[in-house]
Amino acid sequence: MSVLRQAARVAWKDLRIELRSREILYTMAFFAGLLVVVYAFAFPRDERAVRGAAPGMLWVAIAFAGTIGLGRAFDRERENDTMRALLLAPVPRLAVFLGKAISIALLVLAVAAVCTPLLVLFLGAPLFTHPGPLVLVILLGVIGFSVVGSVFAATLLKVRSRDVLLPVILYPLLIPLFVAGTKTTMALISTPADFHAVWYWIQFLGIYDAVFLVLSVWTFESLVIE
Repeated sequence: MSVLRQAARVAWKDLRIELRSREILYTMAFFAGLLVVVYAFAFPRDERAVRGAAPGMLWVAIAFAGTIGLGRAFDRERENDTMRALLLAPVPRLAVFLGKAISIALLVLAVAAVCTPLLVLFLGAPLFTHPGPLVLVILLGVIGFSVVGSVFAATLLKVRSRDVLLPVILYPLLIPLFVAGTKTTMALISTPADFHAVWYWIQFLGIYDAVFLVLSVWTFESLVIE
């Protein structure tokens, strides 16, 4: 419980800074909204085409906007040299990692809450047919994205070409997550909804998150120090 309280303090520190500037949130939300507008002009408003393309549109928007947020969140630590201070603080490194991951996850969830209604509004995608499972799969996907992304964003903090290297390193590991998220969303909006596939992919996401959470906690300290 002490680690969780300390992680909450690290997350609240990041979120309080973001609430003052709203720089990362506005950038992510604008980019995700812009992607949806491009989708609206690029794809015909045909029900069958929208059902087939909407899941991929949603997860591409989450992936790209989330990557922007990852890079910018850790840029603040580099510019102000606060990552060293966080690592030297009398708190477990696990709390630092969890705090950063929680703050990034909340920002990505906020972006998902923006682009999902926009897809429904501009394309008529039936994403709210089964809102409960959709919220669950987005939550699991965002948790996995934030956990894996936080490790590599912190590892590449001092690298000059980190903006290029981050997606190159990150996306291959996230492909199973995005495939599962897209498959689940597609099964939810199909007619009729395939709940057998939905729960299969949700279980897959849960296992994926658990495995990478353990690996990230195990490797975070050594990777960041090196």
